[in-house]
Amino acid sequence: MKTPENIAYTAKAEITGGRDGRGTTDDEMIDVNLRTPKEQGGPGGGANPEQLFAVGYGACFQSALGLAGKELDVDTTDSVVNAEVGIGKEGESFGLSIKLQVNIPKTDKATAQQVVDRTHQLCPYSKAISGNIPVEVVAV
Repeated sequence: MKTPENIAYTAKAEITGGRDGRGTTDDEMIDVNLRTPKEQGGPGGGANPEQLFAVGYGACFQSALGLAGKELDVDTTDSVVNAEVGIGKEGESFGLSIKLQVNIPKTDKATAQQVVDRTHQLCPYSKAISGNIPVEVVAV
């Protein structure tokens, strides 16, 4: 596996208590109480790793959408990315699935899908999970 060249930034976080604990970044910009969702038998009332992954992936994808838009001459300025991260049983443990729905206003659906598909090739999150997690990327 190839390591990216010239790492410009490294995020650092400390997590205690797992899914029913706390996560804090070293710069204290994120300090979140983690709770297993009620749907998984937990208490709810806090963030969970799937929510955090959805926000991170969605934000990264939307940034990469800007790159793909420039490459394909499509204005993505007012785009919206809705990210869904599902978790369920996979053998003896758990697995994830992801769906990204992307709206690019003033763009026909076929062109928008071309931009979304290209974005999926460029996004670091997409590359990181390629072949490991089912991901559906759809222009809406």
